[in-house]
Amino acid sequence: MKKAGVLHNQLSQVIASMGHTDMLVIGDAGLPVPKDVPCIDLAVTVGLPSFIDVVDAVAIELDVERIIVATELQENNHALVASLQSRFVRAATEAVPHEEFKSLSSEARAIVRTGETTPYANVILYSGVIF
Repeated sequence: MKKAGVLHNQLSQVIASMGHTDMLVIGDAGLPVPKDVPCIDLAVTVGLPSFIDVVDAVAIELDVERIIVATELQENNHALVASLQSRFVRAATEAVPHEEFKSLSSEARAIVRTGETTPYANVILYSGVIF
């Protein structure tokens, strides 16, 4: 039995299989999931698990070189964007309109659905390389 890190089998497998520049999306409860992208549904109830709790768990295991958020999040929730940046200090941050964000998510290895209900609490994580 794994004793630390991400314990969710499907999420752990996706993280372990990611290569340089692969994308992983962590989203709120309402983010649409394109039909050809696997959904790792962690949502239990409103707020559980929270977006930032899932981000924290993934940040321990995944090297991230770039993050993308929606411009709507950047404009309306500076604290959450700053929180993301503090977790990925070496990653470049970009913002795109929410519609473009949703379009980009169709290229992700997986979308992780949380119980978060904060508007636009979504992030695309681009895998870095550890060497």
